[in-house]
Amino acid sequence: MSGITPSRILLVLALVVVLGVPLALRPSSPARASGNDVPMLIIVTPHVPQIRAEFEEAFSRWHQREFGSPVSISWRVPGGTSEIIKVLEAHYRSRAGAFDFADPSNPDAAPGTTDFDLMLGGGSFDHGRLKTQVRVMRGAARNLPAAFSPDAKDVVLPMSEPAGFTNAELDAWFGENKIGAAQLYDPDQFWIGTALSGFGIVYNRDVLRRLGLPEPQAFGDLTDPRYFGMIALSDPRQSGSVTTTIDAILSNEGWEKGWRTLREISANSRYYTNSSTKPPIDVSAGEAAAGLAIDFYGRGQAQSILLPGQDPSQGRVGYVDPRGATFIDADPVSVLRGGPHPELSRRFVRFCLTEEAQSLWQFWSQRSGRGALNPVGPDGTPMGPVISELRRMPIRRVMYELHGSHMIDRVDPFTIASDTKPAGWRSAIGIMMGAFAIDTAHQQRDAWRAVLAAREAVAKGTIDLEVLTRMEVAFYAFPETEIKGAMVPFTPQTYKAVAATWREASRRPTIEKDYMKFFAATYRRVVELAQEAGLQVE
Repeated sequence: MSGITPSRILLVLALVVVLGVPLALRPSSPARASGNDVPMLIIVTPHVPQIRAEFEEAFSRWHQREFGSPVSISWRVPGGTSEIIKVLEAHYRSRAGAFDFADPSNPDAAPGTTDFDLMLGGGSFDHGRLKTQVRVMRGAARNLPAAFSPDAKDVVLPMSEPAGFTNAELDAWFGENKIGAAQLYDPDQFWIGTALSGFGIVYNRDVLRRLGLPEPQAFGDLTDPRYFGMIALSDPRQSGSVTTTIDAILSNEGWEKGWRTLREISANSRYYTNSSTKPPIDVSAGEAAAGLAIDFYGRGQAQSILLPGQDPSQGRVGYVDPRGATFIDADPVSVLRGGPHPELSRRFVRFCLTEEAQSLWQFWSQRSGRGALNPVGPDGTPMGPVISELRRMPIRRVMYELHGSHMIDRVDPFTIASDTKPAGWRSAIGIMMGAFAIDTAHQQRDAWRAVLAAREAVAKGTIDLEVLTRMEVAFYAFPETEIKGAMVPFTPQTYKAVAATWREASRRPTIEKDYMKFFAATYRRVVELAQEAGLQVE
């Protein structure tokens, strides 16, 4: 036993993980029922088990009624949306040689060339990456026309393909292809929205009462000093949903005010997590007063702790989409290129847009008892989920027009969505928040305490306003970036040039380190200024 060391144990565990991931993602054997083959879709998704269970059962019932046979679904859940995209990129690169690039804009392959039929869930940004993201070497592109970009080293292999519905069908399902500043489906049909996602604030009513705070209605409410140490946040470098939330704050409030709001919310933070599901759970447990969350995580957690028969508005946990400041995004499904069952995949997309499927997102479940009053579907039984209330927003307008009174959450996303288009600053969120908040969290909180003490002292007249001004200039400052030998400030005008340096793989680690050092130094200076002014910072 003396030869077994911790390092060897870790090596064996790593080997198990490396070997186990491909096995976990490998298609399972087709299911069988009564000796007959049952069609089986292979869907990769970040969705929680409750969504997967409700949609699998409802789709099988619908398919039995419409096409005479049930359907099974093999769900693949390799992680969150970012992890799924990485898995699919690697998968398509490994299969690129089987695609025919005679039409470079629409590479073709026989069904079953790839292992997955659909991607369900995530945001429109990520599904847009399926449309254009994977690049493969020219040598792997079979039958590429000689005239096609002779100087190019690689070509694009779209991972998704158009769903192929008629304009009349799209118009009947969606009407105008617009919600706020976003679209409900890709005009080329590479992705089709199935639900809507809001990005807002989850909060604990009991904790707020203890802190003397009203229920938040706007993102700026979270900058209140009384929230200090009580806001749960996800790391935007790990969470696409919180990145979308932060991007909406920046775009709606503008560069100066937006970054200032983000500085103060992060300065009030309790922690940063790599899981976007953790803040709603901790808010529910009273470990935090509030946090940024995607709507169905916030509402889902509120649902899970309700007492039997309790009205959601009276529960311990609440959730709000700040009106006019919330980016409402489609939660899409994409048909994956070269998947095993293209026709069955399109049937699934069509099912997702029926009122029967849309009711799964927001109606009461049959188990709750209230579901017996849900509107009746084509099979003569009440629509809605069987077991779990999913608390998500349907994407079809007809659901709000005809069935709004049957929804658990009386919110119409088409009236609360922000009309402000993303300003194009999304790529700054990870690198800047990483440096000024996450990797310098303790220093930032110390500096924020000093700023708050100085503001109180100015209000009492015990220190000069000039001291506070110097402290705030340092606290809200941004670093410069070297570009072609010159130091360039971080402004809306220089953003594209600065962001281009982050895409240089050889430079980015150094830039991130320099930014972190800059913020740590400015936060130390804020504390020093407070001490020089004789402030007692707790």
